Amino acid sequence: MSENIVNIILPAFLAFAGTLWIHPKVLNIAILKNIVDNPDARKLQRNPVPVLGGVAVFFGIIIGLCCSPAMLNNAHTFIFIAAMLIMLYIGTTDDIIGLSPSIRFLIEIIVVAWFMYANNSSINCFWGLWGIGAIPLWVSYALTIFAAVGIINAINLIDGVNGLSSGYCFMSSVLFAIFFYVTGNQPMTLFALSAAGAIIPFFLHNVFGQSTKMFIGDGGTLVIGTMLAMFVINILDVKSGCNLIVAKGLGLIPFALAVLSIPVSDTLRVMSTRFINKKPIFYPDKTHLHHMFIDLGFSHIGTTISILSLNFIVVAIWFLSYKLGASVDAQLYIVVATSFLFTFVFYWYAKRQIEKNTKALATFKSIAKILHIEKKGIWHTIQQMIDKL
Repeated sequence: MSENIVNIILPAFLAFAGTLWIHPKVLNIAILKNIVDNPDARKLQRNPVPVLGGVAVFFGIIIGLCCSPAMLNNAHTFIFIAAMLIMLYIGTTDDIIGLSPSIRFLIEIIVVAWFMYANNSSINCFWGLWGIGAIPLWVSYALTIFAAVGIINAINLIDGVNGLSSGYCFMSSVLFAIFFYVTGNQPMTLFALSAAGAIIPFFLHNVFGQSTKMFIGDGGTLVIGTMLAMFVINILDVKSGCNLIVAKGLGLIPFALAVLSIPVSDTLRVMSTRFINKKPIFYPDKTHLHHMFIDLGFSHIGTTISILSLNFIVVAIWFLSYKLGASVDAQLYIVVATSFLFTFVFYWYAKRQIEKNTKALATFKSIAKILHIEKKGIWHTIQQMIDKL
């Protein structure tokens, strides 16, 4: 194995080890201080669950980054870590004492604005989409704040069933890591792989753990949402150095939107529905896509597998359109149409099947039964192994 590959893989492994080591210690603190997520009419768990998983994941990411000379020598590393640390503090405070949505929203805007100023980066180029290149500074600032805050809240809102937010963030981190590696952006490759490595131990405990189960909490979703937003800003900044790959016909905006497709489009669906029904857009309810899968009879892990599969299919369809020579504009329309189909249309269709108790509902329930892998014998074996860790 070449030295370059070792330097790339090592931070991810150390991030994995860091989260694995710190997880039980954070879990004990959450239990001792009663920092738990209590069940209610809207939530899907039946018992209180410790809710400091984001602290463990953040620790793992930091371990991975700080053990990489390439990241330590990068002037932007401190800015990335500082933005994530602020969001961890705000999210964890929300987990413990609760914050109003408006306060959180305002802080998110301030953090994104500070990141743009400190890192001197923003979404300032459309990279040929609709024939547009660089865009005016004031437009880029407004667009960056809107997009970044939207991404952060989209990740926060998909955190509803075991393994969904962490599983999605693992998948998206790997996809972004591949992109950064192909474009020769080593610092961002290390960052994305460290995030992927740090998420794995938490995901295993969250999905398989019984006595070691912990939720990632708002602290975790805000940290990961901020990280993904920073990845998108880095990709769509005119200084990203993506000219060569764009020259080959790859649409940067379609790619980023494909990776974020299900969380973003489902959030738009939920927010627009609340607006139409004259409810506050941050009004908590059970109208998210993962709630619909639960209503169709899917288990938590079945819901996670299904939604992650839908998101991966969107990415695969985008990539196929790119390889077949579709224009950047066409790539975007394909991603938007597929995302709309998998969220807006599917939710409406599934809701009607439940209301009318149709034969299609029986088909959904049959698929759900197949994905009830929690009832398989191997599940309990893995569960015992994870709890012993």
